[in-house]
Amino acid sequence: MKKIILSLSLCGVAMIASAQYTFDALQLSQTELRGTSRFMSMAGAFGALGGDLSVLNQNPAGIGVYRSHDLGITLSLDLNSSQADGNNKVNQTKFNVNSFGYVGVLKLDSETMPNLNWGISYNRNNSFNRRSKGAAFGIPTSITNYFADEANFEGITTSDLDPAGGNPFNGNAKWNQILAYSTYMMNQDPNNTSRFMGLGFDGVYGEAEYDIEERGHTDEFTVSFGGNVANTFYWGMALGIQDMLYEYTRYYGEALENTLVYDAPDDPEAELVDGNANIGLTDWNRTTGTGYNFKIGAILKPVNALRLGIAFHTPTYYKMKDTYNTVAVAEYYGDKVLNEDGYVVEDNTPTSSTFYKLRTPWRLIGSIAGVIGNKGILSADYEYVANTNIRLLDDYGREFGGARQEIEDYLNPSHIIRLGGEFRITPNWSIRAGYSYQTCNVSDGVKDATTIVAVGGSSTAYNFDRSVQHITAGLGYRYKNVYFDMAYVHKYRQNTYTAFPIDDYGKNVAWDVKDHNNRISATLGFRF
Repeated sequence: MKKIILSLSLCGVAMIASAQYTFDALQLSQTELRGTSRFMSMAGAFGALGGDLSVLNQNPAGIGVYRSHDLGITLSLDLNSSQADGNNKVNQTKFNVNSFGYVGVLKLDSETMPNLNWGISYNRNNSFNRRSKGAAFGIPTSITNYFADEANFEGITTSDLDPAGGNPFNGNAKWNQILAYSTYMMNQDPNNTSRFMGLGFDGVYGEAEYDIEERGHTDEFTVSFGGNVANTFYWGMALGIQDMLYEYTRYYGEALENTLVYDAPDDPEAELVDGNANIGLTDWNRTTGTGYNFKIGAILKPVNALRLGIAFHTPTYYKMKDTYNTVAVAEYYGDKVLNEDGYVVEDNTPTSSTFYKLRTPWRLIGSIAGVIGNKGILSADYEYVANTNIRLLDDYGREFGGARQEIEDYLNPSHIIRLGGEFRITPNWSIRAGYSYQTCNVSDGVKDATTIVAVGGSSTAYNFDRSVQHITAGLGYRYKNVYFDMAYVHKYRQNTYTAFPIDDYGKNVAWDVKDHNNRISATLGFRF
């Protein structure tokens, strides 16, 4: 047996980066409940209301409601916690400039078109900052079994895994299999050398852990135009320019007892013997991107007490760059291992970059609101997010082979309901509250772990949201031309983190993760 050393000549080999996986593309396409404090305190149920800086990013027709100029800024403090399977709670605190913007009003000498408005705004659409970790005992299988099962299914041979024998991707080998073979996590079956076996066969006891730290954001700069027709029909359009940064360091490890390990490293005469193994895989990825989208919307006010809204968001068309690598480390020890202290082997992929294009889902928002005199507002939004229309393309605009089918197989559209209310308790003070719910965005087969998920490159992990809820409240103060709003937002996300897809026996290792994120925000603005 001889340990394989990866050749740096493989740096030029094209391979799909981790952000090109269906689930990473899904995550990069998501938006959060963010904006002004008034907007957030009503759970974002503003699609039929307008008159708030955040509507420039939601229903641009809301800009037509303005009768005076508006200038405002929103700051927020995020207190985040993540807990996997009831253990390993991790806390984070982050300060953000949530949004700022300006709306200008051009008054026209016309009853048909009283005003024509324009606006510019900045909004943080999503924050990826998160730390999560978990542990599992008595795991039903091993990631090494998944590597071996995949290699056997593809008919991979040892020559496919040896860079000295040519480009391993001329076979169907993947980086994870190359790393597993070079670090003895995946070995030839001594009873059938045409097949590979992992370290997690019957009689092996195993424990697993994961630790992931995510960082980054999606920011949007929006230019909007709109107006109103006879104070009854409001229209608007907006061009959005988005900037994205997403970076993660993701570790997965296993401790396996009573398995088969080689008794010596780098020895052609080495044999498989009873022993123990500690294995670990660390993925690092940095994704950057810029993109653009277009939004149109309308609000109808048939009577003063009723408002109806509709808005359409095109996909965001991104140009993306991923930079990534993976490190594999394995320690083997036991009474029959020749070195008394055991031995450690390590290998890694070269740090490489991939350029590609991402098209996020289109969105459709329908809204209704009731205005109760000058005392209160009740509002509701429904948003449809077409996740199955996510597209991944190469730098020339050609779809990656199989990507569309995987997206359609693995994902479902998201449905978001938002409810909000405001009550004016005095001419200067208002109180607000809201609630929103987002449905699961993956298919039942993925959610129930009955569908085999295809992964590529060297990363095997993926995660998805089972549901996302927001409970919100807020307080507003108005004095002449100045307004000051505060909001509290509690976000509860149920998420599943899967270390690797199911093996030939329908088993994998996964954690149910619950995120409790609390945000306190303040908005200061001027109307003149």
